[in-house]
Amino acid sequence: MRIDILTLFPGLFQNFMAESMISIALKAKALSLRIVNIRDYTQDRHRTADDYPYGGGAGMIMKPEPLYEAITSCLGETKKPVIYFTPQGRLLKQEIVWNYSQEKELILLCGHYKEIDQRIRDTLVTDELSIGDYVLSGGEIPAMVFIDALARLLPGVLNDIDSALTDSHQNGLLGSPHYTRPPDFMGLKVPEVLLSGNHQNIDLWRQEKSVEITRRNRPDLYRAWKRKKQSE
Repeated sequence: MRIDILTLFPGLFQNFMAESMISIALKAKALSLRIVNIRDYTQDRHRTADDYPYGGGAGMIMKPEPLYEAITSCLGETKKPVIYFTPQGRLLKQEIVWNYSQEKELILLCGHYKEIDQRIRDTLVTDELSIGDYVLSGGEIPAMVFIDALARLLPGVLNDIDSALTDSHQNGLLGSPHYTRPPDFMGLKVPEVLLSGNHQNIDLWRQEKSVEITRRNRPDLYRAWKRKKQSE
């Protein structure tokens, strides 16, 4: 998968690309990231990418011209998703990440300042995503969140793809508790069922715990999962 990342602050992605899962994905050639500096598409000597909003008000707006040039340069003659990260977008969920993991190429637009010019959203952006009900300084961190979630689902990144397919949210529920050695830590013992070797009982225990944790911590997810089960 190839992802073009459009940003005013390309330096923010240097450590992100050099560490952990993303570094593995890049080395395995499962993922290709190209950082595009939006300022390279400005036309004045000050490389101005923002201006005051029409109608007044606080904050600055990212100008349409450099955004248009940067996005269309990445698009070329092809059609591919252009994802803009904004608090106004739909909430990012595992199902969305899974669907985008099937694409070959993506363009991620990282906004900054107050907003981007609406005309870019109307003409070039194909999807708008938010990672939560709060406001960040720009779209770079949401883009990193999205890429990290996506990379886990790409072939050749994880040693065991089942690890990703059994994560929280993959089946609509939060994950179950997990334990490793030693079996007794400070008097706290691993549940006997996990030591039994009976994988049918282990799967059942994990499912019950997932349901219990989801019902307690995310009743909204639990209700949605329950409705889906009842309709099957």
